[in-house]
Amino acid sequence: MITRILATAAIAALSISALLAQAGKKSPAGNPAKGKAGVDQCSMCHDAASNAHKLGPGLKGLFKRAKLDNGKPATETNVRAVIDAGGNGMPPFKSILKPVEREDLIAYLKTL
Repeated sequence: MITRILATAAIAALSISALLAQAGKKSPAGNPAKGKAGVDQCSMCHDAASNAHKLGPGLKGLFKRAKLDNGKPATETNVRAVIDAGGNGMPPFKSILKPVEREDLIAYLKTL
């Protein structure tokens, strides 16, 4: 009986350790090819081939810029925040794009 309890406790401890290790891992990087395919809904307002403004800023070299149009540094966190919350005429895409689609979009934007 004690052996069985100890075995059950050991299995539970291993399971918890595996879950904690998995929780500490970063989410997988997005797929740039899928992000490029999904950028069509952005192209009405943004030009991916240049940094010229349409209704919104051009996307070429977005992550190479010092700052975004909102004055914040051009980091993944800040770009993601703009995509999620919108602003300055841009609608929020957090409820429109699935998390994996947002990851793919970010991955694509990094290639520009």
